Amino acid sequence: MQAFDQLQELWQNHEVDVKVSADEMLQQAKKEVNSIKLKSALNILGMLASFIAIAALWIFFHFESWTTHVGISITIIAIGVYTLILYRDYRLISKTDFTAHPHEYLNNLKTYQLNRYKLYNSLYWFYVIALSLGIIFYFVEILSHFNTVQKVLAVGLTALWMLFCSTILRKAVMSREKERISLLIEKFERISGQISTPE
Repeated sequence: MQAFDQLQELWQNHEVDVKVSADEMLQQAKKEVNSIKLKSALNILGMLASFIAIAALWIFFHFESWTTHVGISITIIAIGVYTLILYRDYRLISKTDFTAHPHEYLNNLKTYQLNRYKLYNSLYWFYVIALSLGIIFYFVEILSHFNTVQKVLAVGLTALWMLFCSTILRKAVMSREKERISLLIEKFERISGQISTPE
């Protein structure tokens, strides 16, 4: 039994030192950066598509109530501002060549991480409140054309969708993105360490 305890202690104290070259880490980091940039670009394109669709609705359909125009205006402004914030963050991670300037890119990545935290927390709630106000104003005229069942369905489904996006979906996306960016920052710190202290 004493031999087993000694073996277990030896196993627990044994540390495996895995050496990964800076080039290999840089290649892994490059894939992850490209993945984050692609996802960010797709988010921006989705927001632009929403902006264009709502603007087209406003231009090509005749609305009689002033509340509808206010609702659409609020929605378009909210989407536009959020899109500009997403674009600012996209530029932050895509403007610097991480192979040429790893330290500068690391600082940009940390700023990006902080910006994303703000985006998914305080700024997100301003966005949700603005969208909710826009939808409420929009629904004043639109719901008058619906029967009671359609009104309940429209309001209920909209509320459920916004609740789902604000809770489950937001937390899942936030958690996954936080983990990915943290791992990427860690890789760049290790790369910078290997470059600055040659073996």
